[in-house]
Amino acid sequence: MATVTLSQLNPGDKIGEDVLTPSGNVLFQKGRIITPKEIDILQAFLVNSVDVESSTALKKTREEEEAEVPQAPSVTFAASPLHEEYDKMVHIVRNVFNSFTAGSSLPVMDLRTQLEKTLDNVKSYNLLTFLPRHFAEKDYLFHNAITSALTCYQIAQWTGFPQKDWMQIAFAGLLHDIGNVRIDKSILTKPNALTAEETEEMKKHTVLGYQMLKNVPAINEGVKLAALQHHEKVDGSGYPLGIDATRIHPYAKIVAIADIFHAMTLNKLYRKAVSPYLVLEQIQSDAFGKLDPVYVSAFVEKATQFHHGTVVKLSDGRIGEIVFTDRTHPTRPWVSVEGKIVNLSIERQFHINEVIK
Repeated sequence: MATVTLSQLNPGDKIGEDVLTPSGNVLFQKGRIITPKEIDILQAFLVNSVDVESSTALKKTREEEEAEVPQAPSVTFAASPLHEEYDKMVHIVRNVFNSFTAGSSLPVMDLRTQLEKTLDNVKSYNLLTFLPRHFAEKDYLFHNAITSALTCYQIAQWTGFPQKDWMQIAFAGLLHDIGNVRIDKSILTKPNALTAEETEEMKKHTVLGYQMLKNVPAINEGVKLAALQHHEKVDGSGYPLGIDATRIHPYAKIVAIADIFHAMTLNKLYRKAVSPYLVLEQIQSDAFGKLDPVYVSAFVEKATQFHHGTVVKLSDGRIGEIVFTDRTHPTRPWVSVEGKIVNLSIERQFHINEVIK
């Protein structure tokens, strides 16, 4: 192990000891692999040096440096168990969504087996910071399905559902948009706004999804109704049935929250991802008439509960870390920027534009 300055630090180096911020929070944990993003963050926090287990800069002798042809640094990204299982889940979901029709058999056991393996790592899933390792906008539907499943599973726990419901609610998140496989791909992949006719066609995915799932015996009625009802609103203004809160299945109310969150925080062909904190504010606003307020309250509170020390970028480009979250303003925490506190609940002209770590 050796201590190196930032000028000696290279992508691919491995951190040997936890790196702390000036306020004492852990910025990077031991074992973190350095990428250009980490170097930018270290510079933003005025960290002058770090301990590394291995450094490409220190391994080179003077003779090697003089003799070798300059090459771009090799970047190694550490794969977490969650990411490994998530990638396998994407492969299975892609195959299912591309082959499943109303008359075919849904491979529930294949989906359940891999979903269970993915959920075994749910403790390391942070919905505000999780990003798939391999993401293409054309695969948005698969990623929205899997991230919604993970988030629905957590919401089920946060809102007190019995354990027997957790996996079924995760299935509801996983399969809620399966009706889209029967929507014209030119509509699904259109890079700009849909026409009124195309919007009406897109709305059919709810009924189509229910029809595809209604005769599948291994999933319960809540999963099937979530496919049908996840665009219904508690005030009756949603679709396809225009029913109100008294008739919307609880699974569908949970899926609605997860679907909105991931639909806005994942890149699409026609729109870039939105800051998760801005999306949480939108979901809070939708709790008045659109989404179930009890589920929304639990979701926002839990999602923002353990984020002290999280590194974020503000809307004006400054980088800082969350140091305090006021429960009355969970989406507008206090952010420490170069030793000064930005209270976003007061300085509302700023917001969190990006969660970096």
